[in-house]
Amino acid sequence: MSQKRLSGKDIDVMIGDMLVHVEEVTLSIEDATAVTKTRGIPNGYVDGEVSASGDITVDTTNLQTILDAAKAAGSFRALEPFDQVFNGATSGGELRIEAFGCKLRISDLLNAKASGGEQLTHKLAYDVTDPDFVRINGVPYVDASETEKLV
Repeated sequence: MSQKRLSGKDIDVMIGDMLVHVEEVTLSIEDATAVTKTRGIPNGYVDGEVSASGDITVDTTNLQTILDAAKAAGSFRALEPFDQVFNGATSGGELRIEAFGCKLRISDLLNAKASGGEQLTHKLAYDVTDPDFVRINGVPYVDASETEKLV
């Protein structure tokens, strides 16, 4: 018997305490962990820097939800970083991705096609700025020992 699998339609996005309906969302992790070598032969590894960033594409109604928060903060750039939670669940499985301290910036303010047939969209880029970084189904990407002495 086949089960319904997760798709983009199943993902809800919380930006802080706002439920935002997205047209598209991405989250990418850069991990500079590297192989060490002895005389040119792999011999272990070293932990490297990590970073995460992504994009959120929303329609004008959902952009206004975010702009209302920006207006309350005084400007778009004055928005404090948000935690974002991406949830999805079907009979075939569940997925919960949390990204902490996401600082939003406008990437593509307007995407309008003269031919019509599609609603206006707006792309917001973000960077993960919090040491809690990213959790996938409750599993942290960064080990606690790496962040325990951060101020």
